[in-house]
Amino acid sequence: MYDNVMKIEFASKSQNESFARVAVAAFASQLDPTIDELTDVKTAVSEAVTNSIIHGYENKDGTVKIEAYIKNRELTIIIYDDGRGIDNIELAMQPLYTSRSDLERSGMGFTVMESFMDGLKVESEKGKGTKIIMKKTFRAIS
Repeated sequence: MYDNVMKIEFASKSQNESFARVAVAAFASQLDPTIDELTDVKTAVSEAVTNSIIHGYENKDGTVKIEAYIKNRELTIIIYDDGRGIDNIELAMQPLYTSRSDLERSGMGFTVMESFMDGLKVESEKGKGTKIIMKKTFRAIS
């Protein structure tokens, strides 16, 4: 079983990205993270939520859901949408790849998530949505 669980959902509006980032950071704060650890989590959540809004729903109405679980010193964050899905996950995870060059996107979202978290898994089905699973283990409390 988990030590603690959080679940939230919100409209796929860009102004909710900061809400998501702060909500997950507040949940993670019970692990007494360093500033760097907390910044890593916030950055990864921002990227994942932004991807759901911009790519999953293409700025149309939808719902983004976040679940977060704590077990021992590990935080698992699952961010999912019921949007358009990803055609080719392997291609989408390549640095600098973007399916929305019209928006001047850098194509670094998954690369950022991967570099700031200890684990990243992406599941997606065309027309049914995307699930991003990220894990981070926090340093032991002295």
